[in-house]
Amino acid sequence: MNAFRKKIAGAAVGGSLLLGGAAAVIAQSGAANAADTTTTSTAASTDTSAVAATPTAPVIAPDPSKGGHTANGITEAVLTGDTAAQANAAALAAVPGATVDRVESDAEGATYEAHMTNADGSRVTVKFDGSFNVTSIEDGMK
Repeated sequence: MNAFRKKIAGAAVGGSLLLGGAAAVIAQSGAANAADTTTTSTAASTDTSAVAATPTAPVIAPDPSKGGHTANGITEAVLTGDTAAQANAAALAAVPGATVDRVESDAEGATYEAHMTNADGSRVTVKFDGSFNVTSIEDGMK
């Protein structure tokens, strides 16, 4: 029985040491946190440790007037000059009363496309072949 009591006493002493060590660590952590709260708000706002754990970068939508959609390994390019003028005219003839948002090369089968907004606010995409003949009109901006 005496050996058993020694083991219990040893376990109690060891547990107390562990508990005391944990309490000391918590106390130091609390003191460090208390010291951090006395810093200026500028210093607190420059702490990026939480940002690394939780990304909060804003999502920036692309400018639809710039084109640049990539599909099938092809990046679309906004049309300029005579090509843009011909695409605009063909798009307006295909969808009267709409406004052309942009005209560009197409990465998904047609040669060119025009993104347009109808008078009611709905959007359409007009697809053209190389001679500016309309091959399709699709709902939405595709």
